[in-house]
Amino acid sequence: MTSNTLVFVHGTNSNSYGWSGLISELTLRGHRAVAVDLPGHGNEQFIPRAYQAPQDLDALATEPSPLAKFTIEDYVERVVDVLRRAREHGRVILVGASQGGITVSRVGNAVPELLDRVVYVAAYCCVDLPNLHAYLETPENGDSLLPRVAALAVGDPMTLGVSRVNWRSADPAAMEAVRECLAGDFTDEGLRWLLNMLEPDETATIPVAEARGQADTWGRIPRTYVRFTRDRLIPPALQDRFIAEADRLTPDNPTDVRSVDAPHVGPFHRPDLVKLFAELACAEKGFPS
Repeated sequence: MTSNTLVFVHGTNSNSYGWSGLISELTLRGHRAVAVDLPGHGNEQFIPRAYQAPQDLDALATEPSPLAKFTIEDYVERVVDVLRRAREHGRVILVGASQGGITVSRVGNAVPELLDRVVYVAAYCCVDLPNLHAYLETPENGDSLLPRVAALAVGDPMTLGVSRVNWRSADPAAMEAVRECLAGDFTDEGLRWLLNMLEPDETATIPVAEARGQADTWGRIPRTYVRFTRDRLIPPALQDRFIAEADRLTPDNPTDVRSVDAPHVGPFHRPDLVKLFAELACAEKGFPS
């Protein structure tokens, strides 16, 4: 028997756990779903010794990280391996959140034949400009609060080979900046859940890696963009730019656009997102949700 499989790719400094509530709800509704841990994340994550309490911020700024060796090619290889196995059981939908959109696009360029749909969840979907970093300089990104979260950065990414963020900072102003940028109206408990899920290290080369979707490969795959209207990291204006650029590149394959009243990190298990993904899964199967 064949079925649909939804494959979820996390964003920067994150892991598969962020999708766990959503996957549980989708599974209870009869859908196949799996979340991928990109190399160096999740069960493979690296926690610097100096990150543990009591923190040593000077040591944290220099402690080497094994994530420095990973590239976008490693991320693509990890996801393609999962897709090949999932494809044995039927149709596949690949979903990426935030920086995970870079991996989704690169995978779509590499193996479009394995994919029946790609889905971007408040994610970077580069088309006209070569990489994520280039979009940070666009007018549509002008309202992003990412610079406030960047204040938590520790060490020099060029030296460490990773972008290191101290999510365990004791600075109340820093924590409020994370809430405003990523979490919106999360409660204090919800914010602590988020901070404890996020990982300190992320491969530094991903934002400058070639990330454009190609018309003859990625552009053939049906795509959905889930706009988060209260996103303060990737502003709605930038999300709309991604959609417009993709539609200009592939006018015969327009983006299916869904809007959700959510901040950048959802959370992804909220009922409206569960319903949205259940509908996408059923639509690809060809019967009502």
